[in-house]
Amino acid sequence: MGLVAIHGVEYTGRVSEGQAEKPKKLLDEVRDLMRGRRYAWRTEQAYSDWIRRYVKFHAMKGREDLAGGREKVERFLTHLAVQGQVAPSTQNQALNALMFLYGQVLRQPLHGVDAVRAERKVRVPEVLTPEEARRVMALLEGAPQLVVKLLYGSGLRLMEALRLRVHDLDFKMLQVTVRAGKGDKDRATPLATSLAAPLQEHLARVAFAGRWTRRAGHVLR
Repeated sequence: MGLVAIHGVEYTGRVSEGQAEKPKKLLDEVRDLMRGRRYAWRTEQAYSDWIRRYVKFHAMKGREDLAGGREKVERFLTHLAVQGQVAPSTQNQALNALMFLYGQVLRQPLHGVDAVRAERKVRVPEVLTPEEARRVMALLEGAPQLVVKLLYGSGLRLMEALRLRVHDLDFKMLQVTVRAGKGDKDRATPLATSLAAPLQEHLARVAFAGRWTRRAGHVLR
């Protein structure tokens, strides 16, 4: 028998006689499975965090403590809704993470999870006016300013902007190609005319900085 840590929490895993490699940590199993199925990096981070919080909430000391999953998951989700007063989307994300843990990693699917549901709060969205957005961008400079302008002008998510590569920019068509975006889908989005020249100047500086930068290929790193 061997011990496998869940970031400070150990659980028992079987190790065959003469086996050289130690069993994987539980969170390593989660990450490997998610990466094999091409989950987004942000989703992987969020699921890992919820699993850590779940383990800590129940003060789990060994893998056997993961048994009785449905009742424990219900208690955790109810705590999030009642004491934590989280948003419904946050509670749903926690549920999805734990469903993935039990169903896909531990092969112990959960059925009939019935926790107190978080209440949806109706709020007026806070949206910057065009003038406010310009004032924020004026406080930035260099690559960070280009990132924010892409987020605002081309509708990119943060990681989509940071992962852009040189060949994703089409200056003739004024178009940005987002690869493996949300849902692992590619899409094209407009490139603001005012961004074309600053981006080309940035690329020229990056190319001049050294061969390693050109080989990396990222636009805004």
